[in-house]
Amino acid sequence: MTETETIHCGNGKSKPNKLFYGDCLDVLRGRDLKGDKYLKEESVDLIYLDPPFNSNRVYNVIFAEPNGAKSKAQIKGFDDAWTWNDNVERELDELKATGGKVADTIVGLSTILGKSNMLAYLVMMASRLVEMRRVLKSTGSIYLHCDQTAGHYIKVVMDAVFGVDNFRNEIVWQYSTGGISKFHLARKHDNIFFYSKTDTYNFNQPRMESKDANRFNLTDKDGRKYYEKAGNSYYLDEGVAMTDVWDIYPVRNVSKERLGYPTQKPEALLERIIKASSNEGDIVLDPFCGCGTTIAVANKLNRRWMGIDITHIAINLIKHRLGPDAKFEVIGEPKDYEGAAQLAEEDEYQFQLWALGLDHARPAAGIKKGGDKGIDGKRFFYSPAKQRDEVIIYSVKSGHVGPKDVRDLKGTVENNHAAIGVLLTLEPITKDMREEAAKGGSYKPNGFAENVFPKIQVYTVEELMSGGKSVQYPKYLKDTTLPEVKKVEPEKEPTGRNQKLEAPEWKENKEGNEEG
Repeated sequence: MTETETIHCGNGKSKPNKLFYGDCLDVLRGRDLKGDKYLKEESVDLIYLDPPFNSNRVYNVIFAEPNGAKSKAQIKGFDDAWTWNDNVERELDELKATGGKVADTIVGLSTILGKSNMLAYLVMMASRLVEMRRVLKSTGSIYLHCDQTAGHYIKVVMDAVFGVDNFRNEIVWQYSTGGISKFHLARKHDNIFFYSKTDTYNFNQPRMESKDANRFNLTDKDGRKYYEKAGNSYYLDEGVAMTDVWDIYPVRNVSKERLGYPTQKPEALLERIIKASSNEGDIVLDPFCGCGTTIAVANKLNRRWMGIDITHIAINLIKHRLGPDAKFEVIGEPKDYEGAAQLAEEDEYQFQLWALGLDHARPAAGIKKGGDKGIDGKRFFYSPAKQRDEVIIYSVKSGHVGPKDVRDLKGTVENNHAAIGVLLTLEPITKDMREEAAKGGSYKPNGFAENVFPKIQVYTVEELMSGGKSVQYPKYLKDTTLPEVKKVEPEKEPTGRNQKLEAPEWKENKEGNEEG
């Protein structure tokens, strides 16, 4: 059975979709325990990627407090700064050894750029795009989202990987946001490069309502309004063929779908792309899935999906966004104590983010603890009896632990007027630690003695992983830890019929009028 046959919609009727933790190059090249590649050749119908733009910025995830105030907690989402290092040198050597147009293109760019940060970015992207082409079906398409920082170079690389003749559109996404400059025109658009793998590819013509309904002055035998131009008939109920300039609102501070993730894209943008180049049941891949907009929209539109991201904060946000009813498998996360210990050894910060995700808590601070000293994570729930949001604070430990860590947590809980404190530890819990936690007293959400919870709680990550234990708090009260995910029904599918367009026909259509 092929990989494409084993990945199904998240409707609970079949095996789940897949979410990978790791570098997308490792995942695209990786193999499972049977030795089969995670993503087989020609197994994906549509790829959308919004990779780092090489903007030389560090992007933070900014969580809002339950009352709407901006939190001081800014969690490092990803570092959009690329530098020349041994990994890039190795990938460049691999590209050169492979030869062909991609290698020639990168070598040519190296004569212009030298071993610069920009070339490092292009080498890393070229290696990944080659693998994306491998997994794309012959009838598939890819949409790469970028801006003016490196877009002109990226298009040259995509020409080399997918072929100049398979370039279909440079989509301009224009948006209105605040901010202008005294030194240049305000930058208010992104670019999305649309390529197919071959000259025969799936495409549903996106259409929009006509702004001039009066021109549809004829009626056919079925009562449908239309008008004629240059020997062609254009129907009002089919709408107007969309151009390559899209005016879609970005995710703003007040957007209901906003999760606080850097560079989050609006669902309307992904909905248009997914509808245009895939059908129900097709597989959509996002190799830089971030907070999961592509995945959420694909799931909503009954597409099968695969997502890849290199941070656990992204994986946790996607789990929250999809909700408890979504069916999917996470690959690359620790499955047992050995896996958790390995993650802690490789990256203590990612271990911390992963451990917090076991109880759906959110991070409270960055890599270096600042204003929230001693607090690694938080969880909020609303108490009607106290007319306020109560907070649970988390401390995560991957090394040696003892009663002192419990006492420190008790002090932090008291200083922050928290309802409950939770210590999550990789190492075993000692008898002295449990006794120290028992001295912490109880939390009473409504003042009734029969409804109390331990004020200080201690768990191993292994206990939470196995499901044998869970953090105790009034789960019947509303969880206000993360923004509620707005559930919106997708718009109706485009009225244009799905076509497998061949290049000559498409080139002819490109020269058509504004209605066709």
